[in-house]
Amino acid sequence: MATIKEVAELAGVTPTTVSNVLRDRGRVGTATRERVLNAVAAKGYRPNLNARALVERRAPTLALMLGCITNPFYPEFTLQTNNAARRHGRFLLVCNTDYEPDGGSGFLAEVAGSLSDGVLVANTGSLQVDELKSIQATGTPVVISVWEFPDVDPGIPCVAFDSHKAGYIATDHLLDLGHSRIGALVGSEKNGIHGGRYKGFCDALRARKVKHLKTDARFGTDSYQGGFDAALDLLTSTPDLTAIFVSNDLPALGALNAAASLGFNVPEDLSIVGITNIELTSQSRPALTTVAIPTAEMAEKSVDLLIKLASNDPDAPAMVRTADPVLIKRASTAAPKSRATK
Repeated sequence: MATIKEVAELAGVTPTTVSNVLRDRGRVGTATRERVLNAVAAKGYRPNLNARALVERRAPTLALMLGCITNPFYPEFTLQTNNAARRHGRFLLVCNTDYEPDGGSGFLAEVAGSLSDGVLVANTGSLQVDELKSIQATGTPVVISVWEFPDVDPGIPCVAFDSHKAGYIATDHLLDLGHSRIGALVGSEKNGIHGGRYKGFCDALRARKVKHLKTDARFGTDSYQGGFDAALDLLTSTPDLTAIFVSNDLPALGALNAAASLGFNVPEDLSIVGITNIELTSQSRPALTTVAIPTAEMAEKSVDLLIKLASNDPDAPAMVRTADPVLIKRASTAAPKSRATK
């Protein structure tokens, strides 16, 4: 296996120059950079990451902890996070906890501060913030990447988007179309991770003086099956609904199929709107109207924040906010029949 010294001799430079080229650091001329890269290719040189970690006293990797890799949001978020990490010259380790508390705790205990230079937590899920604080107390940077409550400081550095506004925008869209009998499917408990989205829904109705009955809401799991089952139950018990707000896209896709199985035509008989804008929403039939959250921006800012914390940057903020959510109008929403026929 070639060494960095052999690469340097072939390129006619010092080992430090080779290192600077490979890490994109320092001032290296174009011609010198090209010679170094040609020498690297000719020698088949691969940096020793363990040695680099010992010299620099930091791991060359960042860790990302996910709740459930089968939820399409997480692979999309992981791709964006990986791209951001690579731009910083880091590799990404990914752990899927499957929402199991022991899985998350075990991952943090094994990886934090040893295999990785810091940990990104896509959302806290079943982990308690205190557990994250205990890892942080060991000196390992921790960032919550998808924090849904920008008005609440979790006590851990985080990247936050306005989930309340996302719920408000989605509901406002249904109200603008003329809907007043609107049900809600929430992919968590009322005060759970989607609580901000549901509060946005309720506040939008309240602002328009539209009544919301407790019997018109279902709280459950953030999954396709959870949305399917909840929609079946809601539409069976309350068939006069003309629209459904769903707190996330995956259960919204389940609600689309549940409506079809009950004979509802979407959007002629029933409008459905979700939140997130995962790729599948543009591919469903009908394509799902949704409120897009800034996934790529969250990934980029999460990695940037973690790198600052790992570098002991005194200017690293406690919370970074993203751009506001944006409505994406598609084919799953329309005016209710009573208004459309006037």
